[in-house]
Amino acid sequence: MEIGQKVKVFRLRDRVSPLIVKKLGQVGIIQGYKVTDGGIGVVVQFDDNSSTWFFEDEIKPV
Repeated sequence: MEIGQKVKVFRLRDRVSPLIVKKLGQVGIIQGYKVTDGGIGVVVQFDDNSSTWFFEDEIKPV
């Protein structure tokens, strides 16, 4: 996965807030990376200018 790449959220690994659940099925653009205790995540920005991070196995290229 590379910065600037379009991706689609297709699953969520953990329990998350309802706002994040609404991102399922949406397409966004990778803006950066995030190091977590569970591994490396990617920060995705969506059309509504919101952004959040996901693990790489939660998103797929469009």
